[in-house]
Amino acid sequence: MRVWDMGPPFSVMELTSLKGLGEKRAKEFAKLNLTTTQELVRYFPRTYLDMTNRVSVRETAHNDMALVACNVVSVEPARAKGKYRMVRALLEQGRDNFTAVWFNMPYVAQRLKPGEYLFYGRVQNYYDRISLVNPTFERLDANNKLKGLVPMYPLKAGVAQWMVRDAVKRALEVESFPSVIPEELRKKYALSSLDGAFRAIHAPNTASEMRDAAERIALEEYFTLIAAFKLIKGDKGEARLRKYAVSERQVADFERRFPFVFTRGQQGAVRAIYDDLTGPVRMNRLLQGDVGSGKTAVALCGIFMAVASGFQAVYLSPTEVLAAQNYALIRDMFPEYRVGYLAGGSTVREKRELKAALAAGEIDILCGTHAVLQGDVRFRDLAFCVCDEQHRFGVAQRNTLSEKGEAVDVLVMSATPIPRTLSLIFYGDLDVTTIPDKPKERQEVSTSVIPERKYEDMLVWIRGEVKKGRQAYFVCPKIEDEDGEVTAATELYDRLRRALPEVRFALLHGKMKEKEKADTMSAFKAKKYDALVSTTVIEVGVDVPDATVMVIYNAERFGLSQLHQLRGRVGRGSEKSYCFLLVGTESETAAERLNILRSTTDGFQLAEKDLELRGSGDFLGTRQSGKFLSEIKNLRYSTRAIFLAKKLVDEAFERRLDFERIKAAAMEKYESLKDVVLN
Repeated sequence: MRVWDMGPPFSVMELTSLKGLGEKRAKEFAKLNLTTTQELVRYFPRTYLDMTNRVSVRETAHNDMALVACNVVSVEPARAKGKYRMVRALLEQGRDNFTAVWFNMPYVAQRLKPGEYLFYGRVQNYYDRISLVNPTFERLDANNKLKGLVPMYPLKAGVAQWMVRDAVKRALEVESFPSVIPEELRKKYALSSLDGAFRAIHAPNTASEMRDAAERIALEEYFTLIAAFKLIKGDKGEARLRKYAVSERQVADFERRFPFVFTRGQQGAVRAIYDDLTGPVRMNRLLQGDVGSGKTAVALCGIFMAVASGFQAVYLSPTEVLAAQNYALIRDMFPEYRVGYLAGGSTVREKRELKAALAAGEIDILCGTHAVLQGDVRFRDLAFCVCDEQHRFGVAQRNTLSEKGEAVDVLVMSATPIPRTLSLIFYGDLDVTTIPDKPKERQEVSTSVIPERKYEDMLVWIRGEVKKGRQAYFVCPKIEDEDGEVTAATELYDRLRRALPEVRFALLHGKMKEKEKADTMSAFKAKKYDALVSTTVIEVGVDVPDATVMVIYNAERFGLSQLHQLRGRVGRGSEKSYCFLLVGTESETAAERLNILRSTTDGFQLAEKDLELRGSGDFLGTRQSGKFLSEIKNLRYSTRAIFLAKKLVDEAFERRLDFERIKAAAMEKYESLKDVVLN
């Protein structure tokens, strides 16, 4: 039973219970993952159209979004164009004739008829040839009542904007939205009605009303989420059971194995770990560091403290590519210790023999992927765990690993800087150490935005770099092109091989099997390939010293922090490195973000800017996170909502206000939070 309010719990209503919404239309809505009225009213608009802001298509700049009222003259049947199916329509606005095209939307040809329409889409204006690409559209007639701010929802085939608007309006008539936040706190902090916020977000009268509604809904969502975090994490203080028998001098001697001098930040991080391991409470620490700050070296010092004391240690990596890379490094750094490797790609025999040796204590350090978390992987005396790129792992996965020993010390690492205030909220169970500096020998990566007219020149220059023995990455946001707008890895791979036949290209993307990815990455690192065309699977951890060129397509589609991570894949050797940003869609916001990236290489400064420019909903995104925060991903709200939610949760828990009700609501909504990862 749901325990949301003092009143009776609301029931789950199917969409078919709404007047005018039958089985056929319900199936169309199911394609949007909408099956109940609650899901429908939480399906927030991705943007709003100001009906007073209709423009002349002739006066619209290339690549700008525009709201255009025009006449549909004719519509061609869907036809094949390469691997796409394309629909083309001839439009007119006054004396201007232009076209609209849709890729992989054959249903448009049946829905669009001659007559007056309102189109919203991106304007392409090449040499006076104007077209709209994949625009949404609605019929304009005497019964059209669109005015003010009109919500625009994310859609899929078969569902029109008016259908969603009409269904949402009907759902709002039967749904209510009681708040989980205790009434005493709502009054104390003068919070507006949550019920009113839901109605305003779908039909705002003004932009200010829309922003206030988004803030209120986000506040409610983060209150529930942070309460769930607080409930799941519990108390972090746990008494130490084992004593580490390693001296500071031994640790200092181990540091000298590295071919560089530790920075002040690295030294401070090693000191913090040593103090934890020799203190009365077990370690549970987050090590944050910018790209190239030397977190791995610090982690290996921690592993040394464990194995030098006679205990076992484990190093968990999110992919086989990274696990294999870390395994090779650890074998080199720990020649006197026994190092094992376990990943999904290991053979049955290799897994069986390794697990037996591990349980018998014949392996001191285990490197591996999620395969290490399996129930039949047992240690004789596990004392120290490292979770690399921790944002790829959930709380439950970290706990599963640490529970393979008694009171295990845990070090989780992140190369994705987030503002300190947010880290205190979402990693509140961890002590946080930050490495703020980088090794002196690490060179700055030169970053440039490359206009379309300079693209061929860039390829010629890269060809010259390859001849010098350098290597290059070409990164795309997608694996396969679906809509004709985004550069995709498979298509780019073919295109680049034709453009640069003398360059040896490899292809890497997330749909490949782990062993394929690991083999491809190993071959690239061994210089069997000159260039790697990839999706963002190479975003973190990959270390190829001879890679000096990073080309990022559709850079405007990435956040600053992600672009910074990608840029960090180069500049890891002694040669000067370069990052080229290619922009598919120009806008003031994209230009501002990319200029910020060009101006600084400080990941924490970029994280703050990313948060400021993109909003918390984008910054704490839903990649690999199931339904984590997915409901509010379209809302634009400030970080104030997050911090206020944290303050309200702390006060509610401290004073035990409506505690059981909050607990029931939080755990019902985020029961699987322990298995969720942050972006």
